[in-house]
Amino acid sequence: MNEPAKSVDFPNASSKSHLIKVDLSSEKIDAHEAEKANLYFWRIFSAGFYGLSSFLVIVVNKIVLTNYKFPSAHALGIGQMTVTIFTLYIGRSLSIVKFPSISSNVPKKIWPLPIFFIGNLVCGLGGTKHLSLPMFTVLRRFTILMTLIGEYFILSSRQSLPIIATVIAMVGGAIIAAVDDLSFEARGYMFVLCNDFFTAANNIYVKKKLDARDLGKYGLLFYNALFMILPLTLLWWYSGEIEKTVAFHRWLDITFLTSFLLSCFMGFVLMYSTVLCTAYNSALTTTIVGVIKNILVTYIGMYLGGDYIFSWTNFIGLNISMAGSLVYSYITFVHKESAGSKLIPVVKKG
Repeated sequence: MNEPAKSVDFPNASSKSHLIKVDLSSEKIDAHEAEKANLYFWRIFSAGFYGLSSFLVIVVNKIVLTNYKFPSAHALGIGQMTVTIFTLYIGRSLSIVKFPSISSNVPKKIWPLPIFFIGNLVCGLGGTKHLSLPMFTVLRRFTILMTLIGEYFILSSRQSLPIIATVIAMVGGAIIAAVDDLSFEARGYMFVLCNDFFTAANNIYVKKKLDARDLGKYGLLFYNALFMILPLTLLWWYSGEIEKTVAFHRWLDITFLTSFLLSCFMGFVLMYSTVLCTAYNSALTTTIVGVIKNILVTYIGMYLGGDYIFSWTNFIGLNISMAGSLVYSYITFVHKESAGSKLIPVVKKG
């Protein structure tokens, strides 16, 4: 009588233990999946936020520098840095954001980012002023190639063959479009290509500094802006633009003033979104998100800027480059995530 009872009880106990093991494993899997979903959300959100910010700041800068003919890109840059410094300082005072106080080793921790920030800002504003929006955005695709090379040598990061193929398509389309650019201006091309280099270097070193976790994203933003104020002011003075800025006749025009202040604020938003996107993604993804947003800039710029001259060769080159951008976004955010979701941990029974 006792023997059968024991044999019946033992399977029940084993089954119960088995269920407990599976439940614990399921909880771990659920936590892992939730964490992965949260990370994926922030990757997508930060990329979209950066793309939107980058799009808006180019449009606003174009309005201020071209439509209103504001005479100084340096003054606009100083305004953007000033807004960044005050916004982050007030945020830290109210305990909204945190970053370390200034010390003697801060310049060493942040170097050489201020140089890249200044070059990126000045060349970007200069390129916006001297080129049509479509050509400005298509030439920005060379940033992708520079970032790809820089990641390999500085971050030891290697990309897959499909990613390299999309980079070739984007850059190749840019070359086709540039060959038949009927509004060619050598100074504008020089500005944009220098802008490409500084953007690539900035994105790569932001990623490197964030990985080091010395200053954090808010510290990087604050001290970059702080250390850039003096060099930008010297450039402003050296270029002879101070007198032109002070004498500008539209300072009392409320529509211009609104555009100017909006540009200053969007400069801060752009820098923050750049750091956020690079923190959650790679430097190359940040660069290419900036290219993808140019799909909108390119086509809207054909009507907004008023300085685009249409030709079929140029237009076809633009679209080849856009197609490469879309394929890259699919590989990075859709295909890679779908492949990753199939890798579900296996629960062993018993």
